[in-house]
Amino acid sequence: MNQGRIWCVVSPNVGLPLFLGAVALISLIVHYSVLSNTTWMAAFFGG
Repeated sequence: MNQGRIWCVVSPNVGLPLFLGAVALISLIVHYSVLSNTTWMAAFFGG
């Protein structure tokens, strides 16, 4: 892991949940924007 020294600055107990929470939040934002800005995605999910 080429960025392994980051854990000398940030504890993994804080950094990992923060990183995973940020990934989940970005994913939700992207999904919401796709659903609200396209017509075909809602129709696809609706059947």
